Amino acid sequence: MVAGADSIADMDLLRHGGMARLFAGVRAPSTLGTFLRSFRFGHVRQLDAVAARFTAELARRAPLIGAAEPVTYLDVDDTVRATFGYAKQGTDYGYTGVKGLNALLATICTASSAPLIVATRLRKGSANSARGAARLVADAIKTARRCGVGGLLVLRGDSAYYSYDVIAAARRHKAHFSITARKDRAVTAAIAAIPEDAWTAIRYPRAVFDEQVQQWVSDAEAAEVPFTAFSSRGTKHAVTARLIVRRVRDQNPDHVQLNAQGELFHVWRHHAVLTDSPLPMLQAEADHRRHAIIEQVIADLKNGALAHLPSGRFAANSAWLVLAAIAFNLMRAAGGLASTFHAKATTATVRSQLINVAARVTRSARRGRLRLPAAWP
Repeated sequence: MVAGADSIADMDLLRHGGMARLFAGVRAPSTLGTFLRSFRFGHVRQLDAVAARFTAELARRAPLIGAAEPVTYLDVDDTVRATFGYAKQGTDYGYTGVKGLNALLATICTASSAPLIVATRLRKGSANSARGAARLVADAIKTARRCGVGGLLVLRGDSAYYSYDVIAAARRHKAHFSITARKDRAVTAAIAAIPEDAWTAIRYPRAVFDEQVQQWVSDAEAAEVPFTAFSSRGTKHAVTARLIVRRVRDQNPDHVQLNAQGELFHVWRHHAVLTDSPLPMLQAEADHRRHAIIEQVIADLKNGALAHLPSGRFAANSAWLVLAAIAFNLMRAAGGLASTFHAKATTATVRSQLINVAARVTRSARRGRLRLPAAWP
């Protein structure tokens, strides 16, 4: 996978040319396929444990996580990997309308370090985003602590993970949370009760493109109020935290009514975040918007080992996802050890410049040597 394999047949990469003189125990693709198809759910969970230990050991040997950073962010998101045909187990149409399997991922990063995958879970295609997320968050926090994260750890997620189970899992493991709040009646009422003089103007250092209205937004306002979520579940399960609200001018012509004097009053679009982060309001709100960094990890995986889910067996594809995460972290470690540029480069760049290097195998004084090209980019 590190060398670019995205299917079982591609595993023949390690049996080409002089590879057999360097690597021992390389199996044929058919043997590997038979091995993966023998997996069951318990075997995949054992592989998850191996991946967690492997990632923790990588973090001890390579500069993967900025130890000096005061805050580490744990991001959770899912994606649907499209599949084709009728032979794959668990495939179905999900919330994107694409037939495939649903992959749930958790990554950790700091302001100075690139994301590192700390937990994965493959689910059937029709699974909703929050299914199994609480268990994954708990596993991810444990792995993050084993990687050396000892300071402030903040869980970030979109509105799909706005649930008591996910937040409770973060709190049980001494982590903070920053989750986009769904616009239910309670949240809408809390936003409406914010006085007009409580809003703080924000001017973005860079404009942000709003996909919904297809235009650039250059400024906004923010405010925060105390809020109790999930109160309908009873006092025991209620979560009291900060509700940070960002509002931007709504420029949709269907929502703005004009008269001869222009716009009668401002129409705002509100984005609410439920968080117990101790950071100041503006910093907490800005940090939450950087949750989108996990989308880069998903795109990176789909551009590499996760381009396909190659087996018809669900457990085999689950193991494939875990192995893809291991390969991703291994390339992150290689990039971090190589240079500051490669530490944040995509895995495709790491693969082309550090992994897939043409070499000639020679032997001298009973020792094998690799003759590498001097002008390789």
